[in-house]
Amino acid sequence: MNTKLLFPGLGPFYAWAEPVSWALVRITAGLMILPHGVPKMLAGLGPTAAFALVKRGIQPAEPLAVVLILLETLGGLCVALGLFTRFFAAGIAIEMSVIAYEYKSKFGWTGPGYEHPLMWALVMLAIVLRGGGPYSLDRKLGREF
Repeated sequence: MNTKLLFPGLGPFYAWAEPVSWALVRITAGLMILPHGVPKMLAGLGPTAAFALVKRGIQPAEPLAVVLILLETLGGLCVALGLFTRFFAAGIAIEMSVIAYEYKSKFGWTGPGYEHPLMWALVMLAIVLRGGGPYSLDRKLGREF
């Protein structure tokens, strides 16, 4: 279906803006994950395992803490750069889906809720489905999952 623009003169701008807007979403999503991973990385494996996993009854805590730290630091940076985009976005989407499931009975103003991790899971799923896009290192390298 070919939609007619209300202002046809905007067509060239929209053609330019579409790939740029995708890069903006991907870069923002990747960088917004970093502030969750850097403190975990700086705290270290033991404190991250204890605070993020053990207190919630999630085991094996230390190997999973390694996964969290890698996804939220290296993964966030790689999504932002568009490097191994689908791989890391898929991992982050799975992580955020698990977090959303953990908070399934709560919503924002009633306590820590599922809406924030659910939104990130869906944004990362969209990145998995779309890939890095034209302004990504994946595209520059000519390789992608």
